[in-house]
Amino acid sequence: MSYPSKHLLAIEGLEPPHIADLLDLAESYALLNRSGKTQRDLLKGRTLINLFFEDSTRTRTSFELAGKRLGADVINMSVSTSSVNKGETLLDTASTLNAMQCDLLVIRHAQSGAPALLSQKVDAAVINAGDGTHEHPTQALLDALTIRRHKGSLQGLVVAICGDIAHSRVARSNIHLLTTMGSRVRVVGPPTLIPADAARLGVEVFHDMKAGLKDADVVMMLRLQRERMSGGLVPSAREFFRFYGLDAEKLALAKPDSIVMHPGPMNRGVEIDSAIADHPTRSVIGEQVEMGVACRMAVLDVLARRLPRNR
Repeated sequence: MSYPSKHLLAIEGLEPPHIADLLDLAESYALLNRSGKTQRDLLKGRTLINLFFEDSTRTRTSFELAGKRLGADVINMSVSTSSVNKGETLLDTASTLNAMQCDLLVIRHAQSGAPALLSQKVDAAVINAGDGTHEHPTQALLDALTIRRHKGSLQGLVVAICGDIAHSRVARSNIHLLTTMGSRVRVVGPPTLIPADAARLGVEVFHDMKAGLKDADVVMMLRLQRERMSGGLVPSAREFFRFYGLDAEKLALAKPDSIVMHPGPMNRGVEIDSAIADHPTRSVIGEQVEMGVACRMAVLDVLARRLPRNR
C-alpha cells in the first residue's frame, strides 16, 4: 500500500495512487462482506475507540462494524455521559485516551481541525469522521467506490453535487477526491449556499438546477444543514424543493444512466423526492451505506499496518 500517513485526517493532499489503493482494498472488502466471510484476526489485540462529539448513525455504526469484522476490540465513548460533558478539554481527553493505549481513534467533532489537533497529542492512528465544515474523508471514499462500481472509472465523469455546499464537509471531501481522480465536478445551489471561492477548488458553479444537472453522470444531493446556518439562507423548505429539490423532471436532464446519491440523513420533500430516493435502478443510496463498511475496513487495515506491533 502506498498510503503515506499515520492518520486519515483529510482527502486534500492525497495523490491518485493513494486513493486508488484505498478504493481497491475497499473493493476487496466489499466482495468479502458479500460472501459472508470475515478477517477477524487482522486487528486482533488492537483497540478501536469511536469518539463522537456530534450525533451519528451511519458513520459510527459502520466504523463499529468494520472494526469488529476485522477483530478489533471496539469501544464507543458516549460524550454526553463522559468527562467532556463535565468541562474536560479536548486535550485532557486526548491525554486520557493516550494513557489507555488505544490503537485506532475515530473522532467526529463540531470544530474544524479537532482531529488534526488530537493526532498531535496521541500515539494512536486518528481517523477524521467529520470535523465542522472541513472534511469527511471516509464518506468521500465510500462515495467514490460506489460511483466506480457503477461507472467503472472516475476519470471524465460529470458529477453534480447539489444543495448546501457551503456547510458541507462531505462536499469538500468529494470535491478534493473527484477532481484529483479526473472527474468534472459541478456544484449546484443558491448563491447563499455556495462558498464565494468555490471555483478555486476546480469546480463549475451553477445556480440553476436544471443547467447544473444537464448530462450529468452522477447526481449527489446534500441536506440543508440548518444547525450550521447563522441566518435565513433559504426562504422555506417548500421553496427550496421547488427550485433545488431533485424530482423526476429535473433528473430527466441528467444522462439516462445517471445514478443518484445522498450521504444521509435525507430530508424527503426538501432536497429529494421520495420516488427518486427509492428508485430501484437510479438510486444507489443503500449501496453507499454498504460501501461505507468496506471503505472503513480498508482504512482501519491500512492504518493498523503502520502501527508498532508492541502496542
